[in-house]
Amino acid sequence: MRSLLLLSLFLSFSPAQTKVVLLGTGNPNANPERMGASIAVIANGKPYLVDFGPGVVRRASEAYENGIEELDMPNLSHAFATHLHSDHTVGLADLIFTPWVLDREHPLELYGPRGIKAMAGNTVRAFREDIKIRTTGGQPHNKTGYKVNAHRISPGVVYEGDDLTITAFKVYHGKVKEAYGYKFETNDKTIVISGDAAPSESIVEQCNGCDMLFHEVYSLEKFQLKPPEWKAYHSTYHTSTRELAEIADRARPDRLILYHQIFWGATEDEILTEIRQHYNGVVISGKDLDVFE
Repeated sequence: MRSLLLLSLFLSFSPAQTKVVLLGTGNPNANPERMGASIAVIANGKPYLVDFGPGVVRRASEAYENGIEELDMPNLSHAFATHLHSDHTVGLADLIFTPWVLDREHPLELYGPRGIKAMAGNTVRAFREDIKIRTTGGQPHNKTGYKVNAHRISPGVVYEGDDLTITAFKVYHGKVKEAYGYKFETNDKTIVISGDAAPSESIVEQCNGCDMLFHEVYSLEKFQLKPPEWKAYHSTYHTSTRELAEIADRARPDRLILYHQIFWGATEDEILTEIRQHYNGVVISGKDLDVFE
């Protein structure tokens, strides 16, 4: 009896286990099965979103309905942009206003590269008529939940608190001047998210045996069929299956999880086979609403 009581007390005071929910694994192609890029890292019972592509709020709601209670709408209050491409950010208006209408009282804390403050400010201004009618037209409301505290980031620690440290680091994404990956360090996990990136040594350095590495990828086999101009673009901005295998071999994650996959007609099994030809570790092709604990 005493041992059961001690176990109960231990569980009640032990930190919540870190988990990751894929809210969007898509790319600019309008695939209805894969929403725009977004990953929710849930640490100590709080969600932190990396990117907010199209469909992010609906996917968060779907995850909540599937039992991820931390993704209740009022809890969506922290978001981190890897870069400002539209397929990673076009859900910002939804992330600002929908959780507010559904009772979020705190401003959205938004982090990202140069331009994030302008993006947030212009989005709020674009919806000023909506804000006006909701706050003066008789609808129950609060006057803080639609506001945004935007923070421009630079390499290094960008968030610290609640036994969580989030570090931003530069990645190479073609001619995009500021593109970042993020490392999350919690009481039980180290998680690295690439964002959009061509092969970047910083990812190897930041992972360095991490628990989970979430990395974008494209099919090298199908790449060979693309016209020259698209070959030039993708090889400069993104990472092939062969290149990712080499990165993972040196980064040594416990689990390599693919997202923002560019299939070009390849199947999931085919893209996994391309990587496994050169990498012996655990590799998973992520889908929307997958949960990793």
